[in-house]
Formats: sequence, C-alpha cells, structure tokens
Amino acid sequence: MASETLVAAVVALVVTASFPFYLYGAWYILDQEVVTWDVLIHHLKFIVVGLLLTTIPMLTWMVPRFLDQLGGFAALHAFLGLQAYAMLLVALTGIVRIFQVKHQHDMYDSAAREEDADIGELHENMGAWRGRLRIGVVGYVLFWLLAWLVGMIRFVMDYVLY
Repeated sequence: MASETLVAAVVALVVTASFPFYLYGAWYILDQEVVTWDVLIHHLKFIVVGLLLTTIPMLTWMVPRFLDQLGGFAALHAFLGLQAYAMLLVALTGIVRIFQVKHQHDMYDSAAREEDADIGELHENMGAWRGRLRIGVVGYVLFWLLAWLVGMIRFVMDYVLY
C-alpha cells in the first residue's frame, strides 16, 4: 500500500492538473465568435475533465479523511471547496436555462442560426441567466483557487514540514 504522503502528493498533483483544463475550456469558448453545438461540446470536454480531476480525489480521498483531520486549515479548506461547488450550482442554474432556450431556437445548429441573432432577445430572463452563469463561473474559479491554495499550505504543513 502506498504511503499517505505519496497519496497526498498524487492527489495534490491531480487537483493541480485540473486548472489548465479549466483555463483552456474558458479560453476556447470566450475566443469563439459564435457558440455552435460543436464549440459547446469541445468546451465541455475540457471543463468536465477539470471537474473530474478535482471532484474524484475530493470524494475518494479528502472527504473520507476530513473528520480525522478536523482543524482550522481543514475546516477552511472544506469551506472554500464547498463554496466553489455552490458557485458551480449557481452557474448551472443559468447555463441550463440558456441551453434550453438556445436549443429551442436552433442556435446550436450553424445552418439554422441567424448570424445577427441577439440571444438577449430570445427570452425575457436571458440577462439574469447570463448573469448567474458569469457570477457562478467567476465565483467557482475564485473559491477553487483559494481552496487549492489552502490545500497546498496544508500539504506542506502536513507532509513536507511534519
């Protein structure tokens, strides 16, 4: 069986490796003139990989050990991580509705899409949904970075300086 220090190092590397996937996924969709179905799917492939690289280690290694390590930094790390996932839920409440309306108007089909279509005109709540999406994404990234930083401090304190 691998030592706890080795497992902690692998978990830290896996979670750290998720960040470039988030960055590329965000850059890719922001760089597109028009978000077609293919663009959306390509974007989501990277975002989902990032989420898996963060969520699987959290559920399989961090959460089961949480009560054994309950303390100031562990509680802060858990709080920031939970805030990140809460902000992800806020983003999802926006993106699901945006997706539904765009799908109803065939805006993911490049052949059926009007080039000048303003998605804000598709539904009266589109602005609010887009706001939720933006707030959720920015909040997720901010809290993810803070949780990652606290996690790295915990790693150094628990496994490097012990």
